[in-house]
Amino acid sequence: MPTILADSFTAALGKLRNDEQKQAKLTAFDLQTDPDRPGLNFHRIDSSKDPNFWSVRVNRDLRIIVHKSGDSLMLVHVGHHDEAYRWAERRRIETHPKTGAIQIVEVRERVEEIAPPPVQGDLGLDRPEPPRTPAPKATRRLFAKLAADELLSIGVPEDWLADVAAASEDDFFALAPHLPAEAAEALLEYAATGILHPAVAQMADPLAHPDTLRRFRVLDGVEEMKAALDWPFEKWAVFLHPAQRGVVDRAWSGPARVIGSAGTGKTVVALHRVARLLHQEPQARILLTTFSDPLARALEEKLGILLGERADLLRRVTIASFERIGAELYSLLTGREPALAKPEQIRLSLMKAAEEAGETGFSQQFLLSEWAHVIDAWQIDRAEAYAEVPRMGRKNRLGARQRERLWEVFSRLRATLARRALMTPASMFAAVAAAYETRAEKPFDHIVVDEAQDLGVPELRFLAAIAPDAPDALFFAGDIGQRIFQQPFSWKGLGIDVRGRSATLKVNYRTSHQIRRAADRLLPPNVRDVDGLEDERAGTVSVFEGPEPVVVLAADEATERAAVAAFLQRAVADGISPAEIGLFVRSANELPRARAAAEEAGLAIRTLSEWRSDDGEERLLVGTMHLAKGLEFRAVAIVACDEGVLPLAERIADVADEFELDEVVTTERQLLYVALTRARDRALVSGLEPGSEFLEDLMVA
Repeated sequence: MPTILADSFTAALGKLRNDEQKQAKLTAFDLQTDPDRPGLNFHRIDSSKDPNFWSVRVNRDLRIIVHKSGDSLMLVHVGHHDEAYRWAERRRIETHPKTGAIQIVEVRERVEEIAPPPVQGDLGLDRPEPPRTPAPKATRRLFAKLAADELLSIGVPEDWLADVAAASEDDFFALAPHLPAEAAEALLEYAATGILHPAVAQMADPLAHPDTLRRFRVLDGVEEMKAALDWPFEKWAVFLHPAQRGVVDRAWSGPARVIGSAGTGKTVVALHRVARLLHQEPQARILLTTFSDPLARALEEKLGILLGERADLLRRVTIASFERIGAELYSLLTGREPALAKPEQIRLSLMKAAEEAGETGFSQQFLLSEWAHVIDAWQIDRAEAYAEVPRMGRKNRLGARQRERLWEVFSRLRATLARRALMTPASMFAAVAAAYETRAEKPFDHIVVDEAQDLGVPELRFLAAIAPDAPDALFFAGDIGQRIFQQPFSWKGLGIDVRGRSATLKVNYRTSHQIRRAADRLLPPNVRDVDGLEDERAGTVSVFEGPEPVVVLAADEATERAAVAAFLQRAVADGISPAEIGLFVRSANELPRARAAAEEAGLAIRTLSEWRSDDGEERLLVGTMHLAKGLEFRAVAIVACDEGVLPLAERIADVADEFELDEVVTTERQLLYVALTRARDRALVSGLEPGSEFLEDLMVA
């Protein structure tokens, strides 16, 4: 008898205590291996509208709810006796008459009331909640123009048609959680854009329907069940949204990418893409890479979970940061490790070169920027090439005299590095790229890149050189709106053209509607890259609700510290583990304020260098916003967002021209966006009055 796992089961399992989870898992394993064994106590739930619901005893109080139909057994819920029975009494499992997808449907007449959720307080800030005057009830019906057949086409159950048709702006978010996910998402998109996208047409096998696969998975053996149940929070490891699955399964004729705002599952797609290639091509060598070592470690862990009992496949995957894989290939080619110059060495040598050349007309910041983003990035080795290089869209072009003076400085720096036998990461990438560009044999068959928006010119050239000239060789996952490390440049100009092979994800699983809506106000509705490809952010929807993010403007540090400490204490009191909380600041200068807030809250802290998702220690993570990238937490506090701190005054003071000023402000905005969207359920942003100019956008209703 095949065992089918529902996402509702993994969600319910994650809410139990650790000891209860272990007992429930053991019973689930027994159901998988021998569902007919005498020791398993099955009891039909007679009061359920669905005659196929049964309960299975875990212990005196815990029950697993299963759905037995034909020769299949579905694990659909687990909970304490009374709660588990109520869950089953209010639901049925059926194949939707229009879409053909299998759904878990709430029985309409068993739902006592559909009302907006209670208004959340201020999440622990120590002040009384002001009295509220009930707002006038909105009367505009959101879906009045949609016929019943159109509502059925997106998966609305028949007995919920009237409720959806009557839904107003005020009460739709209370109604949405009662609907199947595909119906709620399609209605949210329609409310935001006016466009209705029907579900995939019926299929011969309901279990193969994309909307079925987002909530049910047929398990192949007890090892696969163990992998799924050991990580109930990582629901992406088992279930995929149809839009995600389409990108994962598609065969791409050339370089391809998936984009989408924070929380839409781009990394999920990248990992499933790697897993698909491993299963599809038994001999394929795959590189999975991203911009930092900590993120590479996180990807390795998640891929191991996804592969489950086939963890042996990991032997064919190299998982490393851009710089680490570049260094490994350089060592393989030359027999020695690259001697990389430290940033401080570059800065001091550049200042000395400027002094020796008598150059005083350009700021230190400009010289460092010009070196990093032009000379070093493009590996300029002669004055003539300096005149021809693309200058990243700078509005103020350098004159011939200025270039001559600057080249005198940069040529001296290049000579200093050569004399000391030092390389930069960019020159290391260039050396490896040059070696592999003309080789038919490449080190990898497929390369999958996460956080691709932070690829620079050297890294992209390097990846293009080590990738084979074949379909599906290069796959990128990223979000233009989260670019915080690199200046923009043309991918097409470097031979990486993803036009016509780009997909956008629109469903946000990680971040609540309220946090996503606030964060989106930091960015324009659409973000366009240098090649003209547009990330259309409008129409992105979150699948769950939460409290509004809290913005605190404090008169002094003591007041801010007390507010942040109260937020942290309330989160822990509400059942959020300290390990699921992130506390971030703009730069290392503000870290003492973050540590002080954690100390006042009575919580232990850890840094990113100590961070492991499986270390079992109940400590919240403290770090800079840049280090928040790629991570996720149930609660996030971003502190010390003062005027002059965000955007950072030093960066503003040293900009070289209007273009660079625009870039500084844009990347500082995107940095706050990145940090804020690490939060799943609740968020707080604080600063000293008058606060960062960006906080005004967060406070707009």
